[in-house]
Order: sequence, then C-alpha cells, then structure tokens
Amino acid sequence: MNPGRLADPAQAQIFLAFDFGTERTGVATGNRLTLTATPRGTIAARGQARWPALSQTIAQWQPDALVVGIPFHPDGASHDNTDRARRFVRQLRGRFGLPVFEVDERYSTTEARAQGHQDPDAGAACIILEQFFRSLV
Repeated sequence: MNPGRLADPAQAQIFLAFDFGTERTGVATGNRLTLTATPRGTIAARGQARWPALSQTIAQWQPDALVVGIPFHPDGASHDNTDRARRFVRQLRGRFGLPVFEVDERYSTTEARAQGHQDPDAGAACIILEQFFRSLV
C-alpha cells in the first residue's frame, strides 16, 4: 500500500480488482457504497504487453485503490505464482501510485466457474473484490 495516498481502505470509494495470471488477468470493479463487484473482462496479454491495457483500464475507471488476488497452495504455502502476483502488486504501485491491497485468492477461479461465470478470470476478480469488501466490515 502507498501510505502517502491512502492509509485506510475505508477512505476509498472505487476499487479495481485483478485476478493476476501469466497469460490472462481478470478485471472487476466495485465500490464501497454497495460492497458489490462487477466483472469487467480479461486482459489477455503476457509480460510487458499487459501494461497498455492495464493503463487504459485504470484511466477508464479512475479507481481510488486496487485489489490483487495472491495465490497460495491449499495449505497456505507460497509458490511461483505467489511471487509473480506480488511482483505485479509492486509494479502496479510503482507505475500508478495507487494503494494496492492484497487478498488471499485460493480457489477464486474454481468458485467463479462453479458460479457459472462465462469469463472465469473476471469472475475470480469479482470474488477477490467481494472478499476484500467483507474484510472491511
């Protein structure tokens, strides 16, 4: 989190959430007033190619803060994608100067599929954001 801009997530109104993946990144928006999330699609790009689309998405939605799902093994242990997602968090902070909150996202894509989301990556981003909202109450 960038403490200079926003130290408390309760001060934020508009959130943009990401289900980070090496091939695709699901996107969802939500706001603190309704505590709900809406899927906004998937950015299908790898590495540096994802940044123009991320920049456009952030410019479009003008969020106060970002939320990123951090994957773990079922037992809570870290793995390679945990490190990749945390690197993504650091890059978001550095590039956009927004606070970024991390959420344990174990099983979010599985849950999105079970809920029937047509785009499971965007659905997972919704689940991540809704989980974050639950932590605020």
